[in-house]
Amino acid sequence: MNTIFQRLRHAARAATAVTGLGLTLGLTMGLALPAAYAQPVSPDRGSFSFNRIASFPVHLNASIDQETVSEIVTAAENGTVLLYTDGEQEAIGFVDITDPASPQADGIVALSGEPTSVGVIGNFALAAVNTSPDFVNPSGVLEVIDITARSVVRTIDLGGQPDAVAVSADGQYAAIAIENERDEDLGDGRPPQAPGGSLVIVDIADAVADWSIRTIDLAGIADLFPDDPEPEYVDISADNTAAVTLQENNHIILVDLATGNIVGDFSAGTTNLRRIDVAEEDVITLTGALDDVPREPDGIAWIGNDFMVTADEGDLDGGSRGFTIFDRMGNVVSESKAGLDRLTARIGHYPEGRSENKGNEPENVDVGVFNGETILFVGSERSSVVGVYDVTAMGQARYRQVLPTGLAPEGMIAIPERGLFVSASEDDVREDKFRSTLSIYQLQAQTREQYPAVVSLSAGGVPITWAALSGLTIDTERTDLVTGYSVDDSFFSQSSIYKWRMIGGRMAIQQKIPLTENGQPVGIDPEGIAIQTGEIFIGGSAGLWIASEGNGDTRQNELILADNLGQIMRRVTLPEAVRAKAIGNGFEGVAAVQETIPGQGTVEAVYVVFQREWTGDPDGNVRIGRWVDGEGWTFAYYPIETPTSPNGGWVGLSGLAYLGNGDFAVLERDNQGNQDARIKLITRFSTTGIEFKADTFTAEQTPDFDVVVKTVVRDLIDAGDFEAIGGVPLEKIEGLAVSADGSAYVVNDNDGVDDSNGETQLFIFPNLFPPID
Repeated sequence: MNTIFQRLRHAARAATAVTGLGLTLGLTMGLALPAAYAQPVSPDRGSFSFNRIASFPVHLNASIDQETVSEIVTAAENGTVLLYTDGEQEAIGFVDITDPASPQADGIVALSGEPTSVGVIGNFALAAVNTSPDFVNPSGVLEVIDITARSVVRTIDLGGQPDAVAVSADGQYAAIAIENERDEDLGDGRPPQAPGGSLVIVDIADAVADWSIRTIDLAGIADLFPDDPEPEYVDISADNTAAVTLQENNHIILVDLATGNIVGDFSAGTTNLRRIDVAEEDVITLTGALDDVPREPDGIAWIGNDFMVTADEGDLDGGSRGFTIFDRMGNVVSESKAGLDRLTARIGHYPEGRSENKGNEPENVDVGVFNGETILFVGSERSSVVGVYDVTAMGQARYRQVLPTGLAPEGMIAIPERGLFVSASEDDVREDKFRSTLSIYQLQAQTREQYPAVVSLSAGGVPITWAALSGLTIDTERTDLVTGYSVDDSFFSQSSIYKWRMIGGRMAIQQKIPLTENGQPVGIDPEGIAIQTGEIFIGGSAGLWIASEGNGDTRQNELILADNLGQIMRRVTLPEAVRAKAIGNGFEGVAAVQETIPGQGTVEAVYVVFQREWTGDPDGNVRIGRWVDGEGWTFAYYPIETPTSPNGGWVGLSGLAYLGNGDFAVLERDNQGNQDARIKLITRFSTTGIEFKADTFTAEQTPDFDVVVKTVVRDLIDAGDFEAIGGVPLEKIEGLAVSADGSAYVVNDNDGVDDSNGETQLFIFPNLFPPID
């Protein structure tokens, strides 16, 4: 899928070959890291980073109600138009990126079947189209599109089902992998299954009407299934050698395009993995190992003419969870081993539900030359990130940064002449709040990378694992630095508290504290956390109040008091009559307050916000609960917004923070994301003059609780906070904390990378709540 802008990537040649990958986060994240992660920055290293500047949901080329996908992406030769394959709409989509920070829908061209790949030469797009009626009768065509006219000008029969297209840098050849993919539901789903695949070479130097094809038989070469090569991906070097991956065969074939001769082939081999998660048990444990794992590469890209890099996704029996750099003879020059799994774990993107399969599952790679440095991009399908590495010194990959993508990235395109990189994510399910997206990143000089916003340090040589952050709190007694705690929600079977502090503008997780009771791990649904007032526990640290959400059935809504070691000291439940009114959306944010009560002196009052209305509550009013030891529970109401999303849904409350003098800040949000999101608010309300009352009402009665008056302090959508990070509105804006100087900190819950792109953002709003003198 080469364009003229990818031709620069072939210019760099091997100067030296050294082994080993610098798969460490190093100083590029601005953190003072332990030796296990630190890496010196060489004086000649370029001072630039990629930052996401825009996200384009591809349904904008159709309608918001249609399912659309962007699987493979490329760019027209002037680099101002993106082209992507949309298998759902059976079309090639176009996006105008004349201003890359403001991509515009630019229409589609309908095709005769499902496009699997697209390349560009001059003013023509080459769309590989699958027209197969079934697995045993594979068929496909190459549809040539005049980009200016937006019309198909020629259709070429390919003789089988195509998968990948690459165009040579000199415009002489196109290479198409004819996969003839197998039926995975037939028998045991394993090869061989006839007919086998091949490689088609299209001679494209002349006028489109004169293009001709040559079919190269790839059978009889690989050792595993020689009669069923099933080629997956292809890339072309500057000297017109095609490198073809045979994923199921764990093999790579090199073809000279001028002659059509096979000039090399080798097994992708196996590798050993250490300190990875190999068990799907709803807990991330980087303690496992796998030996002799077949790499089974999917995507492949040339690094100059002498090296190639593969994304080792796996299929049948393998998937080494990383990438490998080979020379032309098939020698492994270097490999990532388990580095990508550990990287995704460190930034909260590790997909625990894929631990018994292929972990983060890298699917594709691309290479481009930026500012004189050869940059490798590795797309992780299950973690929804792109790892960025410097491979200027051939054979050595040095970690640079990581980029967030849409859900399940596959296609990628480097556009060096415009300083851009684009990834395409194919998954699109509106009801699950994610849409297929093109993510656009720009090279920015002297700029620290924006992502990740939350990272972890190491423990015992591996990163502290985390995901699904829900509650957030800050120790306002500390004025020398910003430090606090967070919790994860019920995604994990064992609940944890995370101690963190701000380092270099990022939330750095320093310690993971398992929640325990009587020495045993506890699994609840922590949604809020607050530091206890007036009590001191082991080590001089205050206790922690945790709001655990019930599910309306087997799990109650509870206030839980834990010490700084995570040991549960006390559980506080609601009265039985109130519990009977519960639905599945209960306790969310929590705040602990020192209050003076006439005749009682100073007491600790613990406030909690409920997410949605419970049985008997009037529409548009959700509860604020107040609990005082010895006094029990009393309540007031908070008025929520009316849902306005075109996708329906509800509005509720999430994080809670105390501001002093009876004032609170709260997060109010709808349960929508992307273009369907409408309500992502930080509001403020006061309890002064509000009487909190006991719930003495039956389920048939409407409580007459007082209603607080709220003020919207910040609308994250209207203020452009998501656009500022080049993203789309995130659904679960859940954690809220306010520092001693009145700055608001907001974090989202990434759902443990389950039907989510795993993106975790930390929004910081300086002085949003100025302290009251």
